[in-house]
Amino acid sequence: MNKKINTTRKIPVHIVDPELLQPFNPVMVNLIGAGGTGSHVLTGLMRLSFMLNELGHPGLHVRLFDDDIIEHNNRLRMLFNDAEVGLHKSVVLINRINRAFGLNWKAVTDKFDNQLVKELPEMAMAAITITAVDSVSARFEIAAILGMVYKYASHSRNKPRYWMDFGNSRDSGQVILSTVGEVKQPESARYETRSVLRMVTDEFPDLLSAGAEKDAGHNCSTASALEEQDLFINASLAYPGVEILNRMFREGMVFDRGFFYNLKDHRMHPLKVA
Repeated sequence: MNKKINTTRKIPVHIVDPELLQPFNPVMVNLIGAGGTGSHVLTGLMRLSFMLNELGHPGLHVRLFDDDIIEHNNRLRMLFNDAEVGLHKSVVLINRINRAFGLNWKAVTDKFDNQLVKELPEMAMAAITITAVDSVSARFEIAAILGMVYKYASHSRNKPRYWMDFGNSRDSGQVILSTVGEVKQPESARYETRSVLRMVTDEFPDLLSAGAEKDAGHNCSTASALEEQDLFINASLAYPGVEILNRMFREGMVFDRGFFYNLKDHRMHPLKVA
């Protein structure tokens, strides 16, 4: 009698690095960019950290990198007031979070680039790096930095493990979670585990190139800012993006590593681990 062949396909999944799930200290997060998207992501991270604390997890420790100062038109997307114009975005936002929740998160008023990491290599040491930047060239530079640090960071608890990138155009955008290098996976009879989630710079270079045209500078008026980006595109990406991190910590596995979103017709397409 012929044996029956099991043709059931295993479900692709990424099992989260256990160092994030049961750490002794808060998980270090580098958030690069304090603009329209980054400011919303920061709020989401604060809520996520508070929830993790309530569940007995040490939570997050966030460093926010941005060298920009607040301009008049920034008040539209980031709810700054007149008295804050001229101050650093990162400092104002982090101070709000720290005062409200008694945290000690850090603002860095420098660009996250090769020069900074060369002078202060510890700045690149974070288990999770989140980018909300306008520049395509900055993404490629950050990808190179993460790859280099991963190679030489040995077994540090703050060794880069994950990179989440937010990007958007006028009324659409995407969020993509990648591993930095390989995250060892356990054996599974039910799931097809994936140890590597490709970086956005490797998997979607054409997508990044298509967005390069908007890197050429922005008009400072509120009206022109609305022509460049719809009012709610940043928040529409930020909170569902942080929800992916929420599921990582709560469930310990990732089936959807991101999504593509169109605000104009309210369509969201998940990006599967497969």
